[in-house]
Amino acid sequence: MRAIWTGAIGFGLVNIPIKIYSATEGSELDLDMLDKKDHSHIKFKRVNENTGKEVAWDNIVKGYKLDDRYIVLTDEDFEKAMPEKTKIIELTEFVRETEIDGMYYDTPYYLEPEKSGTKAYVLLRDALRKTGKAGFGSFVLRNKENLCLIRALEDVLVLNKIRWSQEIRSTEDLKIPAGTPKPAEMKMAIELINSLTGKFDISSYKDTYTDQLLKVIKAKAKGGRQAKTSPLRVVHSPNKDLLSQLKASLQGRKKKAS
Repeated sequence: MRAIWTGAIGFGLVNIPIKIYSATEGSELDLDMLDKKDHSHIKFKRVNENTGKEVAWDNIVKGYKLDDRYIVLTDEDFEKAMPEKTKIIELTEFVRETEIDGMYYDTPYYLEPEKSGTKAYVLLRDALRKTGKAGFGSFVLRNKENLCLIRALEDVLVLNKIRWSQEIRSTEDLKIPAGTPKPAEMKMAIELINSLTGKFDISSYKDTYTDQLLKVIKAKAKGGRQAKTSPLRVVHSPNKDLLSQLKASLQGRKKKAS
């Protein structure tokens, strides 16, 4: 793995030098975009809108439009904006993970200590584990300030980027139904939920869609005929059938369990 950020965790007066690594990778197939006519690769070019000529990465800069003209920014300008935050993940408070709604969680990263920070790394990790808490703070990644949560996951410290509150859209434009379920429906729904409740193991869930798509690709490469599949139809059942649907669901669960 290649580190995407190097810096330190600020933990009180303690600094823990660390490296950040991406904790996730895509499970989808790497599909290329092709021209339908001859299957040639489609390439995207960075083109100057005035000259129509391609522009090399080295000649591309970032700018902000202010009063009808662009103000070009350099790496030094970004660092000047928050020099104290560019290389420090400052933990400003400690919270329980349940205090932060799942809506706010974003990308996860692994944290690895530099040699000079191993002792402090282990101390923070074990202290978080013992207290059941996580460190909340902020840091700058790719010229953007991010909120973050650092928690212990087995022997590793994991950093989760946390969304800002203003990034979560309001629900006021949604048409949310009012009303109260019937007692019999509620009782049946709770019973169905309890019947589907067990010890959770996320590793038991696999990306089967990607596997199926790969089978389709290999069969197509061999010239094999594809089995016909029936399209999935979403059935909009009237509300009066809700109780019968719950009963049928429970009966199905009981048959599987027996």
